[in-house]
Amino acid sequence: MDFSVWLAFFAASWAISISPGAGAVAAMSAGLSHGFKRGYFMTFGLILGIVTQVILVSVGLGALIAASSLGFALVKWAGVAYLVYLGVQQWRAPARPLAAADDGAVQVTRRQLVLRGWGINAVNPKGTVFLLAIVPQFLNLSAPLAPQYLVIGATLAFTDLVVMAGYTALAAQVLAALKSENHIRALNRVFGSLFVAAGVLLATVKRTN
Repeated sequence: MDFSVWLAFFAASWAISISPGAGAVAAMSAGLSHGFKRGYFMTFGLILGIVTQVILVSVGLGALIAASSLGFALVKWAGVAYLVYLGVQQWRAPARPLAAADDGAVQVTRRQLVLRGWGINAVNPKGTVFLLAIVPQFLNLSAPLAPQYLVIGATLAFTDLVVMAGYTALAAQVLAALKSENHIRALNRVFGSLFVAAGVLLATVKRTN
């Protein structure tokens, strides 16, 4: 991949990462519920999900999912169900101030946060279709593709590491400033509703012909 082409993709990656979506909601939700240090593990899972999507596209499975009505529907509704499930979990999350969450009564492990983040991005046919539409524009088909997909995956991972750190830190700062359980409960319900809304939006995504 030529440097000028990579530079264009690098700029596009920032726009992709910053744009609001289920990943941003997940990062802020993790920061709100667990603070920055623990909540940032959600980002590692989100990046693993992106890498999974890039691998699917690179080996042709992404095109198969996008072209198959049944495959697309199965992945889509699995993603919808998962986002709604996360929304319900966030809605029902205990309204603990950050100090109380750090006193040994920690709810979710780092591994669970990573797995949650992976599930959000990996089971998302919208991401698959998006990569299928965007990535080919930056590929040099006369050169080996594997190194180019590696660069694309690494670039998306880097921008997400930075952007999701910002989202997580922002929410963690809000959490640190809140002392009232009622306020934390209200924010939990806001983010729970955002997860459900992301699931509803995913449900409206249709397979491209």
